[in-house]
Amino acid sequence: MSRHGAPPVVPDQFKPVLIADIDRLWQKNFTIIWTSVLAFFVLISLPHLIRSIRNGRAFKGVFGVSESWGEPRYQALSSGSNETISKGSNKRPVDAFVDKFLSICWWSLPGLELTLGQVVILGGYIVAVLTTIMTDANLNKNSNRSGFIAVAQLPVVFLFATKNSALSLILGPGHGYEKLNYIHKWAGRCIFIASTLHGVLWIQNHKKTDMPILGELKETTGIAAFGVLSVMVLTSLRPFRRWFYEVFNIIHILAFVSFYITLCYHTPNYIGPYFYPPLAFYGLDLLMRMFRVRIKDAILVPPNSQLTLIHIPDCTDGWVAGQHIRLRVFSSGRIFEAHPLTIFSAPPGLSCITSFPSGINLGARVMGDWTKALNAYARDTGKLIKEQEKECEKESKGQGSAVGSSDIAEVPVQVMFDGPYGGCSLDLGRYETVLLFAGGAGATFTIGLLDDIVGRCVTLKRRGGEITKRIEFAWCIRSFGSLDWFAPALMDIAKVAESSDLALHISVYVTCLCNPEAVPPIPNCDVTIVRPTIYKVLVDLVTPPTQTSASKLSTTSGVVKRPSTAITAESSATEDVDNAGPAISSRLPWVGLEGGIALCASGPEGLTREAANAVARLQLSKNIGPVGVHTEVFGL
Repeated sequence: MSRHGAPPVVPDQFKPVLIADIDRLWQKNFTIIWTSVLAFFVLISLPHLIRSIRNGRAFKGVFGVSESWGEPRYQALSSGSNETISKGSNKRPVDAFVDKFLSICWWSLPGLELTLGQVVILGGYIVAVLTTIMTDANLNKNSNRSGFIAVAQLPVVFLFATKNSALSLILGPGHGYEKLNYIHKWAGRCIFIASTLHGVLWIQNHKKTDMPILGELKETTGIAAFGVLSVMVLTSLRPFRRWFYEVFNIIHILAFVSFYITLCYHTPNYIGPYFYPPLAFYGLDLLMRMFRVRIKDAILVPPNSQLTLIHIPDCTDGWVAGQHIRLRVFSSGRIFEAHPLTIFSAPPGLSCITSFPSGINLGARVMGDWTKALNAYARDTGKLIKEQEKECEKESKGQGSAVGSSDIAEVPVQVMFDGPYGGCSLDLGRYETVLLFAGGAGATFTIGLLDDIVGRCVTLKRRGGEITKRIEFAWCIRSFGSLDWFAPALMDIAKVAESSDLALHISVYVTCLCNPEAVPPIPNCDVTIVRPTIYKVLVDLVTPPTQTSASKLSTTSGVVKRPSTAITAESSATEDVDNAGPAISSRLPWVGLEGGIALCASGPEGLTREAANAVARLQLSKNIGPVGVHTEVFGL
């Protein structure tokens, strides 16, 4: 020890503060901000999660689809319990205010993919990014702050990108990756903006000090990482993603690996805390996919050139209505492509559909190269199978004519799928009135929900305390021939509902007046040439019928008795579409508003946007019971 004693201690206020320490502090602050907001949303989602756990729907399909070759089994939701679902009558003023406030969050503008609620969330996220970049930072001299914040966003990007996320399970059913993916997109764009700012300021500082921009490992790997990031962002824009989805998917996977490697070389000393969480999220996703993957025999049935039905037998449980799987078909030379397809039937034991094989039933609308190739393969192979069957019949019967049971052959294939994913965020059994509105192939989603709720109310005799009393199923199609896609399923469900106290009405809106004789005899179904607005249908559902229209209803035990399919043709397509077809009040019995109304809409983005805006407008203009809404966009 020195004879002069201990060295003097410098007071904290006189110690030099490293800029890197300040940057790391704001990097930490950004992490605290977004995790706190996420914890808040998890907290307010707890009631939904608890209800889902109680009725057995919360963790359905976590380990994939169940398979059985014996009798179909289905464990009734809340079987044996006496749980009752309370109605939404006598709402407190606070609850009514909250409902109206939340309804505003569903507003969206044409051309904008986001609702007002999503815009608010993203606006807060962008404000947090900009605040943590600019606070206590002299950006002219310190170009690293934006780089620190860019790295801090990596966990956000990966958490909201993975298909098998713990966050989706915690938030409850209906909050799958497809509902959270918008945060992934915009967080990636914020990383790009922060990285651009970091690079521009870095180059500017190097020019001021006459330092070389390239040459050193840090500068070279930084520019390489930014180049890879730019490719990822540009190829993920909607036009490119829509027209070249498979190319986008390959580029995205390869580019993110390259970006991660170059980023580690660029900033090895500061990426540590933000390097491992994304890898953990991605590793969990891959692990859960391994549990959910199935390889099965399947049957392809092409009713026409616009749709291919896919039946996967021996699947008994492990999914709920509205969920989808990612399917690969080992045929037509496209075995490396996986596409999401919605299951339009409930599990065996609950499903009302008997016209299709028991198990998973899918419908692939011909839209792109994959679905077109699948339909062509099914039709061409089906023709060969029918010709072989006719030849065999001729040989066995001599020269007699062969009589086939159907012109459409069933084509056996092998498929691989993982899932299920997604689902409906609403428990339709908690609402007295349900409106299911679909456009085109979006009917696969609403038919699955219809099959589920009718099965729960009729087949299972409301064991879970379901209060649903009336259902309006609306389907918008281009031509009458499209009815053949799912007419057998709708007929099966309608016949089951017809023999119960559940009132079901089916409305089909056709935009092309052609081949009207193709309309099948579906019980309690109306076909209208002009489609009304979704808001008009909602208003009809919540408007009490007049005494005159009520007297026209012939009801027995609350069930509307109407003939089979009726066609209503408007004289002119230019007439007010809000006056098209008979009113809802003349189709379904009035049950009041205390039990609430649920709207589930699926199809093109324009239709789902219209549905969300209709609910927001309805909540603001009318004082009604609880209103739930769930939308499912069919598109990229």
